[in-house]
This record gives sequence, structure tokens and C-alpha cells, in this order.
Amino acid sequence: MIHKIFSLISMLMVAMLFAACAPQAHATESPATPVPSVHGDPTEIQASLMVALGKAGAKVELGDSVEQPFFTVKGRILKMNGADVQVFEYKSTEAMEADAAQVSPDGGSVEMSMITWMATPHFFKSGSVLVLYVGDNAAILNLLKGALGEQFAGR
Repeated sequence: MIHKIFSLISMLMVAMLFAACAPQAHATESPATPVPSVHGDPTEIQASLMVALGKAGAKVELGDSVEQPFFTVKGRILKMNGADVQVFEYKSTEAMEADAAQVSPDGGSVEMSMITWMATPHFFKSGSVLVLYVGDNAAILNLLKGALGEQFAGR
């Protein structure tokens, strides 16, 4: 267990180093190169996502923890070119898919709860990770699509 925690902390530090050294992308620019897909051990996926986004030119910083009442796990905010992107890591793909199945196709409701978003919701998933971005920044959306594939819910 301690080895896994040490490994995760080490990977996050490397990811932050990559993000700090990566070329800066302006909020309106699309990435110059495609973002590598994010796959792997669930404990490594958040770090892999940070590295992939950093390589694509995003400035990525690890933010605070976040909770959404409709997801069964706590998440972490990634500050991506100044925008908040919520990342939820699950112990398994099946657990993530169970939460993802509760999200309506337009992202306007989860389970039986109607949600009033401050901006447009965009839900992505890959492996055992579910990502929520609430906003309309095309550059952020392109980076997330490159790393995670097309959104599975949202507008």
C-alpha cells in the first residue's frame, strides 16, 4: 500500500514537472499535436492524464478535491489553462460505468436529480476515470477529446 502511494505521489510530481515545462497554449488555440490516449492502472490514470494534456500544450495544475453528490467517489480538480476540470477515479471500470450510466445524454440530470449548470456540461470517460468539464472553451474541449475521446454526455 505504501509503495502504491509513493508511486502515485512520484507520478504526480513528474506530471506537474511536465506540465510546468510544457509550452503554454492560449485558451483559443487547439493543440498542435494530438493528445495521447490515457490508459493504464487506475492509480496512474490521473497522472497519465496530466502528462498527456501537458504534452499537448496545456498548462495543468493539480487542484483541490471535489465532491459531486451524484458520484460515488471523490474527485480532484485539474486546473487546465485556468479552467476547472473535475476528474473522478474509480477502483474499476465497472464502478465508473455504473455512475456514468446515471448521467442523462444531455447532462441535464443525473439519476433523478435535475441539475442547473453554470455553463455547458461535458462528461468524458476513459478506463476507470470519469471527467466533468463545465464550460464552453473550445481549446479545453479539444484537449479533453484528444485525451479521452468524445464526450459520452453533455451538450
